[in-house]
Amino acid sequence: MDEPNPLAPGALPVLPLLPLRDIVVFPNMVVPLFVGREKSILALEQAVAGDKQLVLSAQKRGKSNDPAIEDIFETGVLGHIVQILRLGDGTVKVLVEGRARVHISAFTQSQPYFACEATVLVDAPAVPVDRSEPAWRDVVRPLMDSVLGLFEAYVKLTRRIQAEMLTSLHTVDDPGRLADTVVAHVALKLKDKQDLLEMIDPIARLARLQAMLQSETEQLTTERKLKGKSKKAERVREVLAGEGPPTMGRDARDGGERDEFKQELLDLEGKIRGKGLPEAAAERALKEFKKLRQMTPMSAEATVIRNYLDWILALPWQHKDEERGDIAAAEAILEAEHYGMGKVKERILEYLAVKSLVGGLRGPILCLVGPPGVGKTSLARSIAHATGRKFGRVSLGGVRDEAEIRGHRRTYIGAMPGKILQTLRKVGAGNAVILLDELDKMAMDFRGDPAAALLEVLDPEQNSAFGDHYLDLDYDLSDVLFVATANVQSQIPLPLQDRLEIIEVPGYTEWEKMAIARQYLLPKQRTANGIDGLDLELGDEALRFLLHRYTKEAGVRNLERELATLCRKLAKSWLAGGKQAEASFHLDEAGVEKLLGVTKYRERVAEELDEVGVCNGLAVTMVGGDLLPAEAMVVPGKGQLLLTGKLGEVMRESAQAAMSYIRSRADSFGLARDFHQKVDVHVHCPEGAIPKDGPSAGITMATAMVSALLRVPVKASVAMTGEITLRGRVLPIGGLKEKVLAAHRAGITTVIIPAENRKDLADVPASVLEQLTIVPVSHVDEVLAVALALPNAEGLFASPSNLIDWRVDH
Repeated sequence: MDEPNPLAPGALPVLPLLPLRDIVVFPNMVVPLFVGREKSILALEQAVAGDKQLVLSAQKRGKSNDPAIEDIFETGVLGHIVQILRLGDGTVKVLVEGRARVHISAFTQSQPYFACEATVLVDAPAVPVDRSEPAWRDVVRPLMDSVLGLFEAYVKLTRRIQAEMLTSLHTVDDPGRLADTVVAHVALKLKDKQDLLEMIDPIARLARLQAMLQSETEQLTTERKLKGKSKKAERVREVLAGEGPPTMGRDARDGGERDEFKQELLDLEGKIRGKGLPEAAAERALKEFKKLRQMTPMSAEATVIRNYLDWILALPWQHKDEERGDIAAAEAILEAEHYGMGKVKERILEYLAVKSLVGGLRGPILCLVGPPGVGKTSLARSIAHATGRKFGRVSLGGVRDEAEIRGHRRTYIGAMPGKILQTLRKVGAGNAVILLDELDKMAMDFRGDPAAALLEVLDPEQNSAFGDHYLDLDYDLSDVLFVATANVQSQIPLPLQDRLEIIEVPGYTEWEKMAIARQYLLPKQRTANGIDGLDLELGDEALRFLLHRYTKEAGVRNLERELATLCRKLAKSWLAGGKQAEASFHLDEAGVEKLLGVTKYRERVAEELDEVGVCNGLAVTMVGGDLLPAEAMVVPGKGQLLLTGKLGEVMRESAQAAMSYIRSRADSFGLARDFHQKVDVHVHCPEGAIPKDGPSAGITMATAMVSALLRVPVKASVAMTGEITLRGRVLPIGGLKEKVLAAHRAGITTVIIPAENRKDLADVPASVLEQLTIVPVSHVDEVLAVALALPNAEGLFASPSNLIDWRVDH
């Protein structure tokens, strides 16, 4: 079924209405409007949410800030929103195109915005279809030529309309459209324009416009003559008063200003020709320069063109800094400025090596994904330092407008390129390192999707011809080394992930944090707080105490804050003691607590005793790995499975899968087949205010439920992670490094992991693996055999009767 044509005569659907002050919009007219009234902004948003159509009608009283229905003219125009932009002061700039005359038949609402029913009006059929008829040749064509002649005279008198407008009008062959186009550019009273809008007979409209133009041109001609006489009289008075000959008066000053502007144009032309622009950019710049040369220097359009040329000249089209090709020197810089992060450093050195061998290489799009405070942004600066490039940063957090990336079109004075080109202009090099910070925190609304605009920027196959709306030229971004950062990979739009080389920066181990604190953070804070000359000794145990009891993070941002607080306290004590040179501070755990106050976190450690229904799980949070104990209890009931602890949907499904597995193996466990009908099983994860989700707690909850049902303790020294299936298979999980480190911190000695995660143990420090027993498993039976505190755990399922006897005897 075909959609109805909105320009055909007849009724339209109910549309929002925008009342206009001191302006009448005509069909085939594109006009920018600044909207500040709340009711009008709501009407615009309603139109944008629909098909971008609305009714535009003038107010009878322009000064009214809150017009009533009777204050709005009944004849308006059907408008289509071309572009909309919210400005910093709360107003909205909208570019609207008039489509057709409409008659407002009824208002359907006046709050919170105006809405109305309207009918499309078409011109009366008074124009001959055959252009060879006498009526056209003797009446219509002469009338159109007369209006064009008067309009040309009007343009020469006002000098506010470009010559291109006159050229385009000569191609218009419709009298109604000619009248609408001309009247849109003539300064008439609001009532006169509204009268012309309400006239649907094109010949009558054209004749009425002819009379108005005749009157306007005569009035302008008279004013110019009077103004000329006034200037002449002023020059005569200056001569009679002894102020010098006419050549030393206003004409000389005006000539001086014109000479100054002429010299400025000559300098600008020299810059354009000497810049070494690409062929397309040079051609466009010279074309715009020719327009600028024909304009008055104070006109608004001259300002727009001058800003455009300034941007073209300021961008580094050809300039590129010399890059560092010494791999050893680059590696030394990366090692000196950042501790750890071996994968990222290795990737950068690979890029430098290949570039030095090949000579030319499209810049990779690296994306560092990890929790806050792990050094993603500072690592990007180190990349720039190591490669010898300049560094620029583009903050994407909260960006909602596509124009922030692609630039604003040159339709108004405040337009400018997007953030990418702004950053390149700032750094002044076409091969800079540009950081796209907080890639996962972009938003999207009616102004477009900035993530979609980034697709071209981040595609090495496309960004050699990046199109910015402001420049309207292709710009080569292929030599730019883009580095993106994000906290959560799943929140990066999938199309963008396809163009990125994801490098996970999961966080630092305890040893890495201590090394960073001693090598980087503590010396930095000592200098920042003026205690370089103070004898300060912070032991390993004291630093470890500070790490565990005052910070809980994957990065080192809070660690640096606490060290800064420590240094400020010491600076105060040192100054209060007279700043004695021999003063020294040797801090232990008690000294740290005295300076920093009550500890902020309790250190989570494994239970000392084996308990029934309590199993240690492992999880990854925004602050790194952590223990996630699961508790299970069996109480008399009717077969319900209760899950508490603010568990997510995936964890709930894992618990249900574990219960189904246990029911299917009831005989092997020595349980009655209908045991689930007589008891309720309650599974709880402590710290219920914290949301928890993920499949890796599957075997943890299964072990806790089996322990509670069999009344067999779980070994307190064991922790585990793995996803469970209905058949009891153990599937691989993510974040193994962080989980193993968390187990080690908590004093765990045995860690059960999925067999398919063996390969991930390569990322775990060898010093940690030496102190742990890692047990890879592929089935829940293997988990229970290791985790349950039974005398004969290996034969648990082979001989269920042994289990039953053991339970009875004990």
